[in-house]
Amino acid sequence: MKLIVTGGAGFIGSAVIRRALATTDWQVLNLDKLTYAGNLESLRDIEKNARYSFVQADIGDREALRGVFREFQPDAVMHLAAESHVDRSIDGPADFVQTNIVGTYALLEAVREFWSSRPEAAKNTFRFHHISTDEVFGTLGTDGLFTETTPYAPNSPYSASKACSDHLVRAWHHTFGLPTVTTNCSNNYGPYQFPEKLFPLVTLNALEGKPLPVYGKGDNIRDWLFVDDHADALLTVLQRGRLGETYNVGGLCEKMNIEVVHGICDLIDEMAPNARIGARRSLITYVKDRPGHDKRYAIDASKIQRELDWKPKETFATGLRKTVAWYLENADGWCKRVQDGSYRRERLGLG
Repeated sequence: MKLIVTGGAGFIGSAVIRRALATTDWQVLNLDKLTYAGNLESLRDIEKNARYSFVQADIGDREALRGVFREFQPDAVMHLAAESHVDRSIDGPADFVQTNIVGTYALLEAVREFWSSRPEAAKNTFRFHHISTDEVFGTLGTDGLFTETTPYAPNSPYSASKACSDHLVRAWHHTFGLPTVTTNCSNNYGPYQFPEKLFPLVTLNALEGKPLPVYGKGDNIRDWLFVDDHADALLTVLQRGRLGETYNVGGLCEKMNIEVVHGICDLIDEMAPNARIGARRSLITYVKDRPGHDKRYAIDASKIQRELDWKPKETFATGLRKTVAWYLENADGWCKRVQDGSYRRERLGLG
């Protein structure tokens, strides 16, 4: 199989590429614009693999996409390219509309044009896999889970833009017959995540003895999914998911944000004790909550377990330990190199 991964230099995209090259014999092309959060550092270990190639391009550039499709002749496309940070969407929604909505439209049209020109046998085996988020469903109360039929109710510019892209993919399947599958995942964590997100931000700040900002009371709840488990799920859905269907992918692990921060602090105290800094929990600083902050997300992943026999391998305890250990080992390498100076772990999303 020849696979194009859009956004392959990002956190989840790079995990998918590493996983695909390690577990299949596919040829993989990484198509990425290389924005601030997309960095080829995350693929350094496989950049010389004969089955891997990279093209720097914007998913909104139809001409560039035509050239890539014409040259590479993919059997499948996994669409992960997106602006993904809620706080940044509050400060600047335009980039989210442009990439997540307009960019997805341009990509769908380029894919449809290529797919329509294929021989019948190749058309029948082609797949377009759209990767989305549970945030499109809005917020849950104290009970219940998001299912594949939960009505959409996005509450941030980010989630609204992803909801729109989901609807575009659905429409291109039902109107034009494009062979699509969609997945909506819970919050990911793991190695190679850009330091604006909770896990790397707290880990790096705690290591250096800097304040650990926690929004509101820290009681917002998320379902946490280790990124390698997510990559396995995505490759499974790509190969065996039913066309036109959506699959929720969750870590089966609900945690309050403050629980996550406490867990990271305790592991750093264990792995990198520092008498000058003291207990890392003392660095926690409660800050003004994010505008429109959803209270709780939780995924019902029974459909993907039932139909495709997938479930996460990592527990939160094992995934957290692997994640913290990786950031400690790479604090002076990858973590410094991927930050170009435009972001210094400051508070974003104040509106």
